[in-house]
Amino acid sequence: MKKIKLALHWQIIIGLVLGLLYGLLAANAGWLEFTSDWIAPWGKIFINMLKMIAVPLVLISLINGVSGLKDIAQLSSMGGKTIGIYIVTTVIAVTIGLFAVNLIKPGKTFSEEIRAEMVVQNEAKVKSTEERASAQQESGPLQFLVDMVPSNLFYSASDNRNMLQVIFFALMFGIALIIVPDSAKVQPIKDFFEGANEVILKMVDIIMYFAPIGVFALLGNIMVELAGEDPGAAVEILTGLGVYSLTVLIGLALMVFAVYPLALKFLAGFSYRDFFKGIAPAQLLAFSTSSSAATLPLTMERCEEKLGVSNKVASFVLPLGATINMDGTSCYQAVAAVFIAQVYGMDLGLSEQLTIVMTATLASIGSAAVPGAGIIMLAIVLGAVGVPLEGISLIFAVDRPLDMCRTVVNVTGDATVSTIVAYTENELIPHPVEK
Repeated sequence: MKKIKLALHWQIIIGLVLGLLYGLLAANAGWLEFTSDWIAPWGKIFINMLKMIAVPLVLISLINGVSGLKDIAQLSSMGGKTIGIYIVTTVIAVTIGLFAVNLIKPGKTFSEEIRAEMVVQNEAKVKSTEERASAQQESGPLQFLVDMVPSNLFYSASDNRNMLQVIFFALMFGIALIIVPDSAKVQPIKDFFEGANEVILKMVDIIMYFAPIGVFALLGNIMVELAGEDPGAAVEILTGLGVYSLTVLIGLALMVFAVYPLALKFLAGFSYRDFFKGIAPAQLLAFSTSSSAATLPLTMERCEEKLGVSNKVASFVLPLGATINMDGTSCYQAVAAVFIAQVYGMDLGLSEQLTIVMTATLASIGSAAVPGAGIIMLAIVLGAVGVPLEGISLIFAVDRPLDMCRTVVNVTGDATVSTIVAYTENELIPHPVEK
């Protein structure tokens, strides 16, 4: 009898659905303590495994990819295309967000009483966000360049503190391997990183065996946390913020189902159906973890094995994208900023909305690829156009589920750009996609 192997994305979907069902049951049955003690730890273990592999994966695969290039000119060409496309897609995402929020006007649905009550409820969170945003704004104009260069690589790598600094070191190391005049002396080093890369990718395969369990635990715990001890109150809040959430989701959907398919078709001649089949498990994992960085190992594996992106392109474009490309976050920031302004009765003109485009684009580059980072960047965007930071309290209730959705867009954007860059560099090799 032939053994039927269930594809990874179906396994993750099953874990996701069961996690949602368990979360609803646990919230209504009052199993908060049981979920916290016996379910949530499995999700944390899964996230820790992904974090464990993230730094060595980026470091080894990036060194392996860069050292495999012919010369520095090829790296310059690939880097210019990557950053250029990332910036263009980010600007498009912010523009779509502004168009949606100005058309739907979700902020007009809130009453003064609801706004005042939610501000009071989230006062502590608002204060914490404001302090962190102020610290970010007080840094100099070139601080982002200073932050790119590590003073201690091991500190940067610890707890995934600064992935951009790890990428900087890997690029420097890979470039040095290319320009060393005696290639015979560095060949053993190249062989080492090539072998280490294969081992790391196999570790990713092993970790993915636990993905359905991890997704179940993460989603079940999130549902219980959202509901708290009063599921009815949570439903009431979510209903009140439904129009705002729908506006964000429309913007995100346009990116996933319109912008990326068109870009793949016209810039890479790639079928979006095949692309979607190949990248679906990474999208589902991104939804569960709310972290581009945690999803990075699976994103790289799917792009190489299912989309045909070469290792040298995937190992350069995807880690960079997980750090600086935040299309979903940028779209959300545009919607949220104008939404909060509408709630306060402020009409943002063309100049203010252009400021949102510029600030959100720049903020996305500095946004960490972890859950909740978008809120900090939103505070900076609000400050740039003079919208009260207290308005952030209006969206705390639905930020986590929307964070999950915008992370899907971030990961999809990374994979899209890597496919396009691979095509333009003649590094795209067709692979069969999972059925």
